[in-house]
Amino acid sequence: QVQLVESGGGLVQAGGSLRLSCAASGNIFSSNTVAWYRQAPGNQRELVADISSSGNTNYADSVKGRFTISRDNTRNMVYLQMNSLKPEDTAVYYCNLRRRYDGYRYWGQGTQVTVSL
Repeated sequence: QVQLVESGGGLVQAGGSLRLSCAASGNIFSSNTVAWYRQAPGNQRELVADISSSGNTNYADSVKGRFTISRDNTRNMVYLQMNSLKPEDTAVYYCNLRRRYDGYRYWGQGTQVTVSL
C-alpha cells in the first residue's frame, strides 16, 4: 500500500514562487514514475509534470521553463518547484504514483495553490 501526502501549497502573488512536496510511504516509490497533476474548478485534472524512476522528466507546455519536478529516492519524496507563478496556475495540486506493472495510480489528498494578481 502507498500513501502520498502533499504539502507546500498556499497563497502567492503573481510572479512569486512555491515549492510543493510529496511524501510517499511504502517500498515501491523508487521504481515507479511519480507525477504532479492539478485541477482547477470546472476543469479536468491535468498533468503538470512527471519524473520516471531513472529521472527523465516531462512537462505540460503551460509550465515549461517555470516549473521543475525532482525526486529524492532516499527519502521517498517528490518536489515541484514553481516559479513565475500566474493566476492561471491556481488549482488543487495532486501527487501521483503510477505502479509500473499494472498502471494502477495512487493519489494524494491534494494541496491548494492560489495565485493572486
